[in-house]
Amino acid sequence: MASEASYDAIIVGSGIAGSALAHALGRDGRRVLLIERDWSEPDRIVGELLQPGGVESLRKLGLVECLEDIDAVPTHGYSVYYRGAPVHLEYLEKPGTEKRYQGRSFHHGRFVMKLRAAARQCENVTALEGTVTEVVHDAGSGRAIGVKATSKESGKSQTYHAGLTVVCDGCFSKFRKTYIDRPVDVRSHFVGLVLKDAVIPSPNHGHVILGDHSPILVYQISQHDTRMLVDIQGKLPAAGNGDLRAALEKIVIGNVPDDLVPSFQRALDTDRLRSMPNSYLPPTTGQTPGLLMLGDAYNMRHPLTGGGMSVALNDVVILRALLSPSEVPDLDDDANVADHLREFQTKRKSLSVVVNVLAQCLYALFAGSDPCLRRLQGGCFHYFRRGGLCVDEPVGLLSCMLPAPFTLFYHFFAVAFYTLYIMFSEAPLYQYPALAVESVRVIYTAAVTLLPYVWYEC
Repeated sequence: MASEASYDAIIVGSGIAGSALAHALGRDGRRVLLIERDWSEPDRIVGELLQPGGVESLRKLGLVECLEDIDAVPTHGYSVYYRGAPVHLEYLEKPGTEKRYQGRSFHHGRFVMKLRAAARQCENVTALEGTVTEVVHDAGSGRAIGVKATSKESGKSQTYHAGLTVVCDGCFSKFRKTYIDRPVDVRSHFVGLVLKDAVIPSPNHGHVILGDHSPILVYQISQHDTRMLVDIQGKLPAAGNGDLRAALEKIVIGNVPDDLVPSFQRALDTDRLRSMPNSYLPPTTGQTPGLLMLGDAYNMRHPLTGGGMSVALNDVVILRALLSPSEVPDLDDDANVADHLREFQTKRKSLSVVVNVLAQCLYALFAGSDPCLRRLQGGCFHYFRRGGLCVDEPVGLLSCMLPAPFTLFYHFFAVAFYTLYIMFSEAPLYQYPALAVESVRVIYTAAVTLLPYVWYEC
């Protein structure tokens, strides 16, 4: 076996997770082969908003400068519109200061290219543009021992060996089905447009627009560009015959703030309508020896809350510590690596459970047409209007700064019971018997919305 074909780690896919992990392992002295099918700038309509928790993870990894010189927009929080009425949710204050944490929103591809450049600048990282055709396993033990890849430049296929193979080839992973039995659940699609020089109701804030329609997200991704994502449930209408355009007009016009309508209509006439499936894939604990799945290839959630990149970067922070040379001197040591990867599965849960459950539950709540879900929608909006801890802790969860699952459970059911309070306080006395029956249905709906996702995640 030639020495240049042997590495400590092989990483398949150079997106957010792959690039950050290659940089982290390379800086720790590991010899890393980073394989990417196409090194040109990717063009996606999601993965464009990085929560404050993700910014802090970049800081820990020494990668926060990747947010510079890409025309990224500082993000201070969210403006939530419910049937036209707004409530503003600001990110938490930094302890001991009067400043608040910030997120960033940007063109996804520009950020990825910065991460890739940082990884490739590490002297221990070798970059290869090519297609991985298979993961290679030891014939006797079944352990993953590397990959077979075809170089784009030479067209030649070669086998590369490593102590650890990390597969993070994204949401459309070609290797997922081989190592993960659970299917990906797709219940809706986001259709994306770029609005040019849009008039933003709350600059430097993400906008979540709710009502008797599917959720709409609006946020700046550069000085002049604003992303609009429109959720469409079920089968996506055809674009060629105008059905998709008509569906977007029906959902957007009359529901978004009036100032956004002109730029939306211009985008409909000039921008290419693009869609992405909104996928859910809970994490799987079983791992093949010598192999780790990471990023969207391993764990996905609805992008409504924008927490995916923060989870991926937090995973890299945890992995870097657990797989450091002081903890695992040799990545060929299966027993030692397996012990630390089991610890990784445990340590990541405090954040991943919060982000994944919050994303799935909020989507079920905000996109649901069931009368009880409609009740809970209104209750959630009025709960935010109370301010104080009713905003600070939910925003801490949303921003990936408060990785506390029990805090999530508390506020979810606090919203449910506050919904009951609103129901009874706004109704005349003679309606109380009927409302008592409906109250049981509301609490039951809240429970069956939350608890299955808690089970999947934990």
